[in-house]
Amino acid sequence: MSGKGTQTPAYWYDGSTVPLGMRLLSPLYAAVSGLRRRLYRRGWLKRHALPVPVIVVGNITAGGTGKTPLTIALVQQLRAAGWKPGVASRGYGREQAETGRWVDADTPTALGGDEPVLIAWKTGAPVRVDADRVAAGKALVEAGCDVIVCDDGLQHYRLARDIEIEVIDAQRRYGNGRLLPAGPLREPVARAGECDFRVVNQGAASAENAAVACGFGQWPMRLRIDSAQPLVGGRLRALSHFAGQRVHAVAGIAHPQRFFDMLRAERIGVVPHAFADHHAYQPQDLRFGSELPILMTEKDAVKCRAFANDWHFAIPLQADLPAAFWVALTDRLEKLRAR
Repeated sequence: MSGKGTQTPAYWYDGSTVPLGMRLLSPLYAAVSGLRRRLYRRGWLKRHALPVPVIVVGNITAGGTGKTPLTIALVQQLRAAGWKPGVASRGYGREQAETGRWVDADTPTALGGDEPVLIAWKTGAPVRVDADRVAAGKALVEAGCDVIVCDDGLQHYRLARDIEIEVIDAQRRYGNGRLLPAGPLREPVARAGECDFRVVNQGAASAENAAVACGFGQWPMRLRIDSAQPLVGGRLRALSHFAGQRVHAVAGIAHPQRFFDMLRAERIGVVPHAFADHHAYQPQDLRFGSELPILMTEKDAVKCRAFANDWHFAIPLQADLPAAFWVALTDRLEKLRAR
């Protein structure tokens, strides 16, 4: 398995001893982040409200938990329900990060960020990246959006929000329960209880197992793969086309093993290649010394389209949630619109 870039510290999740330096820094992080939360809650730091509903999809842990697949599904469901959603994001790791920018499917990921470009590619919705999410939201409202979805931003308190959705990784949960940098938590676990909806990302678990693994007040989300999209264009292929074959599997996401396991569950022989989250791919990264199909997540694919060939395939990811979740969410939105 190849590995490049910075990876999540193992001690966050494997029960091993936390380095002393990290344990000493954690109380400092707790004091600073706690003070910031109190300043916003008491009104000493101002929150800025938008004239349309704002939904924040986020997590209280560092790293990925499945926010982007949920954001894509949310935008698609909102549009089907008659809303005009727009997406606000910081655009992690992009160049000129302090400058607001419109993002579409053809925006270079170096300028738009990999996740915003993916969202634009998958949904066609207006996407605005800006370190100032208030400014991003205002731009989307001016563009005609009547609901704003923030991909990440649970801790960006300057933007007032109407609905908060926490996404939890079912396998890793809150790790060792420590705050950064000793553990994965951006905020104390108690903060999760303040969110309006709590979605548990079960990966490819069955519907029955997903429901059982959820706690009280939590909604199961299953991730489903069933096709492969050639990066150079052409017709979608059924993922069963690769069953019984060996393939190179590429994942530059927070939890690469989940993608590899999903492919193996489809009886595909996986040669895994894990890269750091948000890795900036170069052509040489995909030269593995053997001519096998290369299957990758869509988040990786948007960064590899410029140098892709006939051997490169993106695996579309579908997020499935209970119908009752969408009913509860849209009911909440309708009440906000009626205010």
